[in-house]
Amino acid sequence: MTINNSHLVACIGAGFSGAVIARELAQAGHKVIVFDSRSHVAGNCHTERDAETGVMVHVYGPHIFHTSNEIVWNYIQQFDDFMPFTNRVKTIHNNRVFSLPINLMTINAFFGKTFSPKQAAEFMDSVGDKSITDPQTFEEQALRFVGKELYEAFFKGYTQKQWGMHPSALPASILKRLPVRFNYDDNYYASKFQGIPKNGYTYIIERMLDHPNIDLRLNTPFSREQSTDFDHVFYSGPIDAWYGYTKGRMGYRTLDFGVERHEGDYQGNAVINYGNQEVPYTRISEHKHFAPWEQHDKTLIYKEYSRLCGENDIPYYPIRLVKDKSQLASYVELAKSESNVTFVGRLGTYRYLDMHITIEEALTVADRFKNADQQGSVMPVFCVDPI
Repeated sequence: MTINNSHLVACIGAGFSGAVIARELAQAGHKVIVFDSRSHVAGNCHTERDAETGVMVHVYGPHIFHTSNEIVWNYIQQFDDFMPFTNRVKTIHNNRVFSLPINLMTINAFFGKTFSPKQAAEFMDSVGDKSITDPQTFEEQALRFVGKELYEAFFKGYTQKQWGMHPSALPASILKRLPVRFNYDDNYYASKFQGIPKNGYTYIIERMLDHPNIDLRLNTPFSREQSTDFDHVFYSGPIDAWYGYTKGRMGYRTLDFGVERHEGDYQGNAVINYGNQEVPYTRISEHKHFAPWEQHDKTLIYKEYSRLCGENDIPYYPIRLVKDKSQLASYVELAKSESNVTFVGRLGTYRYLDMHITIEEALTVADRFKNADQQGSVMPVFCVDPI
């Protein structure tokens, strides 16, 4: 569909994808209606104050903003002050605490050594399974690069809990960029910019949607039949739901949270993983540590449990195994026949996307929409090929 100036647009979902697109198009003069079936904005990035502890809670699990894209970093800072935050993840294995990602401290502590960087690199090269020349599975990838002991301590049990299947059944692509550092850098991310918004992610989305050309409708599901009422629809919900699951339901993992409140400081760190499979949860997040600029006498923790997503659950992570990719291909073929719909975001494209990638792609899609009439071009169904 070729876009003309000043149209009525629908954004389905009030997370980052929908909010960024709505904001950009509203500023360009388009009328935008944003629909969300939930009672709040910001999707799974939603944050709110806990009434009992005063802690800012990441309601659907921890979100740390990180990017090396300066355009995205400057864009997001328009809507809130980002406070410095370095994600320093710890993991507990057999009642011992280690640093992640695997770095020189992890290696020395785990093996009881005092390796120099050069010695550690040589040692890791010696413990990796060199008989695996072309890793095809998660397990093979880990064994090839970190060896059996570190794989079993930090990856095997955690992965089985997170994905509900043995690492030998998962593709190597999940672990393609396995970070091993031969220094004492324990910053979980290698991104140039990292921080957490001072007032929370919900505040950011609320500010994005605060525009006279945007009409926000919460608690309002959107059906495919309604798309004919709009010149264009940007859909960030599950692609299989858009087509009524006619090709089957895509596989997702969902999360349950065991919420606890305590006095003082519970674990002294924002995130601690639990690698042993007999521990039922994958990690504990202590939310006041995501805002170290605040002071709270009480604390709130989340024990995180992963399981297969059911029909009435909130989808978090696309599984993307062979069966799921085959289903996705079927839905992509259906999507190609759409004339006024663009699928965006993690659910719309069935890809695991961090916040900064979601924003980057939303900005790209909005620019294409704004420029389509001038260039005589057609809006794409997807920003990038999801398969």
